[in-house]
Amino acid sequence: MNEISTHNSLTNKTVLVTGATSGIGLAVAGKAAMMGAYVIGTGRSQKNMDSALETIQDNSPKARVAYLLADLSTMENARELAASVRQELKKMGKKQLDRMVLNAATVPFWQELTADGYDRQWAVNYLSGFLLAHELKGAMQNADTARIISVSSGSHYHTRLRWDDLQLFYNYNPLLAYKQTKLAQVIFSAEFNRRQNGRNKIRAFAADPGLVRTDIGMKGKSRLMELFWKFRRMRGITPEKAAEGIIFLLSDNGIQHADEIYWKHGKPKAPNPFALEENNGKRLWEISARLCGVDA
Repeated sequence: MNEISTHNSLTNKTVLVTGATSGIGLAVAGKAAMMGAYVIGTGRSQKNMDSALETIQDNSPKARVAYLLADLSTMENARELAASVRQELKKMGKKQLDRMVLNAATVPFWQELTADGYDRQWAVNYLSGFLLAHELKGAMQNADTARIISVSSGSHYHTRLRWDDLQLFYNYNPLLAYKQTKLAQVIFSAEFNRRQNGRNKIRAFAADPGLVRTDIGMKGKSRLMELFWKFRRMRGITPEKAAEGIIFLLSDNGIQHADEIYWKHGKPKAPNPFALEENNGKRLWEISARLCGVDA
């Protein structure tokens, strides 16, 4: 069960991948399409989406892929994306969403506030995914089995949520903000599964892709951050290699009833114990629901 298998298939599965125009997201979208999935990718730029679509189709001429424009920094945009995904599924002749990969992320050096007044990292990296899962749960319930994969990070270890300042409005640090969002994704996965009350029709998992050679830390306005990330990413693996562990979580037939929620390169791994504490899961869920304006 723990090894990445080439025999698993995504044939005719519908797969949503956020942040799918470059890096891990593009690699996951391309591999899923190659395995026979109907892929819906998202991006913030029409030019980048066109380029990503061309890349996937060059590698898989028969790929069934559509891209939707979405800036996930606001909850209104996340709701609009969910509505667009439902429309795209209809165009594909599908009622169900089989898989969701919450991959979109940003790491601005200076704190940026969204139109909602939220920290941009908190909104893009975590909160928009929480809302997408809420808005698209109906479509996922139409699937035989469905999975939500949050692309987390090993950086979620050795930290805790600052409950009195979750979005770091009073003491912003870009790396701490990133750690908190990645920890929040793992907490969300555990709490989502608890709220299924033993039903495994929809399961949430968190994927640790390892250190990856992407440009995520080079899109801000800090020369210092850019230099730090250039040096750090030199030790990383390629996005294509990192994508293999996520594809495993999307396609493996044996993990739907697995107790483990946190996986790295196709193998389960114990997450930060803070993420598994039920009180933390309940507290974060209720805060997230309030920020998104939905029922907890």
